[in-house]
Amino acid sequence: MNLTMMAADVRRWGDGGTRPVVDDVAVEMPIALEYNGVSFAVMLASPADLEDFALGFSLTEGIIARPRELLDLERAELEEGIAIKMTIQTERFAGLRQRRRNLAGRTGCGLCGAESLGQVFRPLPPVTGGVACRAANLQGALRRLRECQPLQQATGATHAAAWIAQDGGILLSREDVGRHNALDKMIGAVAAARGDFGAGVALVTSRASYELVQKAAAVGIGTLAAISAPTSLAIEMAERLNLTLVGFLRQGSHVVYTHPGRIHD
Repeated sequence: MNLTMMAADVRRWGDGGTRPVVDDVAVEMPIALEYNGVSFAVMLASPADLEDFALGFSLTEGIIARPRELLDLERAELEEGIAIKMTIQTERFAGLRQRRRNLAGRTGCGLCGAESLGQVFRPLPPVTGGVACRAANLQGALRRLRECQPLQQATGATHAAAWIAQDGGILLSREDVGRHNALDKMIGAVAAARGDFGAGVALVTSRASYELVQKAAAVGIGTLAAISAPTSLAIEMAERLNLTLVGFLRQGSHVVYTHPGRIHD
């Protein structure tokens, strides 16, 4: 049974009339993230690849610094949604409690639950690595990306984040109704496979918001490419964090906003 989609009886209008059809709809549900028995965040997400999501979220939010600090993970099916119960190292949990955050995630919101500006703009060191990539290889990855989006093709309601090799090959991808969640899932999958974040490029099927730049930089990704526009804050943050930010990645064209040295002809 596919838990990421549900069938809905709808009436479709077209060609001057309506007809009853069955439509595939992407499932969105609350996902609770718990650390050492304490609820930290409730995100609305697609109920797939949740182990990758939990690991990626923990890394990109600075809850843990490396995958081995996540000691245990269990998934609990609840009437209201799904709880991901994690155990992290004691010193990491102590730091988590000091942050005093209780997020209520929404598909398009990255600030929910932040109590101060300091929690929004976390201090991060500049990215020191990052692979150089030919523009043609980036374009090739874009052409192949559709093949890695079965949920989007069926429902039209999800984003994808893909991990791209230097030669443009898609090493893995993850989908979710939320662009932040898709990136967290992809980052978690790379981390679980012990991949090198400095050896690839992140490609997202969304606009490039500051949250995505922050998440990419937090794990050392040198280049983030988006099929839509970046925001001003994303550009400012990418410039400061030494991250190459590519926007408007379309067939035959793209725009490099910051640190263009990692993209060459």
